[in-house]
Amino acid sequence: MVIAPTKPTVKPQSPCFSSGPCKKRPGYDITEALADAPLGRSHRSKLGKAKLQEAIDRTKQILRIPSDYRVAIVPASDTGAVEMAMWSMLGLLPVDVCHWESFGKGWLTDAVSHLKLDNVTEFSVPEYGLLPDLSGVDKHHDVVFTFNGTTSGVRVPDGLHFIADDRTGLSICDATSAVFAMHVPWHKMDVLTYSWQKVLGGEAAHGMLVLSPRAVERLETYNPGRALPKIFRMTKKGKIDEALFRGNVINTVSMMCVEDYLDALRWCEQVGGLDALVKRSQDNLGVLEAFVERNSWAQFLAKDASIRSNTSVCLTLDLEKEKVKELEKMLADENVAFDINSYRDAPPGLRVWCGATVEASDLQALTSWIEWAYGILSDS
Repeated sequence: MVIAPTKPTVKPQSPCFSSGPCKKRPGYDITEALADAPLGRSHRSKLGKAKLQEAIDRTKQILRIPSDYRVAIVPASDTGAVEMAMWSMLGLLPVDVCHWESFGKGWLTDAVSHLKLDNVTEFSVPEYGLLPDLSGVDKHHDVVFTFNGTTSGVRVPDGLHFIADDRTGLSICDATSAVFAMHVPWHKMDVLTYSWQKVLGGEAAHGMLVLSPRAVERLETYNPGRALPKIFRMTKKGKIDEALFRGNVINTVSMMCVEDYLDALRWCEQVGGLDALVKRSQDNLGVLEAFVERNSWAQFLAKDASIRSNTSVCLTLDLEKEKVKELEKMLADENVAFDINSYRDAPPGLRVWCGATVEASDLQALTSWIEWAYGILSDS
């Protein structure tokens, strides 16, 4: 006779562990957070522009972005920000595209199939959970890469040594699931993009674009000779459009979403700034590391700890695919965890968001429920 495992009695205070849109900050109250939102006002009004400028200024301060870098709020989330850079800047030099999961592979598709660049080198891996050998990235090429692979749980190693300090090409980095949870070496970045709905738990549809002086120089000296949609245009008469980086956005933004982003930025400051946010995410990863350590039937998809994400943490379990799905359903039905299934192109398993808005105590509770569900399913 098999004895069923004891059902836990403590549930996470929040069952939201989705990798995007992600959990709102601790203590979030929508009425309080949006109390000062200028709803019904133009984003081009004095008040609207002031809110947008505040969002840019707080972003630069919290992320410690160099003073000579420019920051803009742009359309279409992180995807829009990456494609603005690719369509506007690529083609002058050969391009190295580094990918190890689905979204990074999408930038390769853009470069080859849509931009139709004829000198592209691909750096990739045969399976999820690995990082390519990036030592061959050429400092005289432009390079496109993701800082953190949201669907594989693999991040670039500290130091980003594959990006040369004396490079002549540009580095274009999709950092949407990394910023506010990992330290960014800004001297390695010429273009960095992200969206609000990841580490800060903000709302969707808006992207952030950060440009180094070298990226601005490329925009002002290189004409790619291709048609650019209005929402991609960052220059006027051959010069960078400075208004864009002062909150004069290309298209209408949601002032409700802007206010929500400001609320998240203020929370960042209240908890101790960037170092505190990184520590919260690292501590959260530590909870899952302890879980894997005590359960031989659970493994990290990224086996090398030096490239393991501390935001989108991907696990595999010693269960058949259908039983993994059943485990996920059991936890959702218990209101313990929502949206922790692995990405559709990744190996079957769990993907648990460990960004700074998630509480370590909730992850502790979650692990006991995973152990309970696994005990039932492994004996069935």
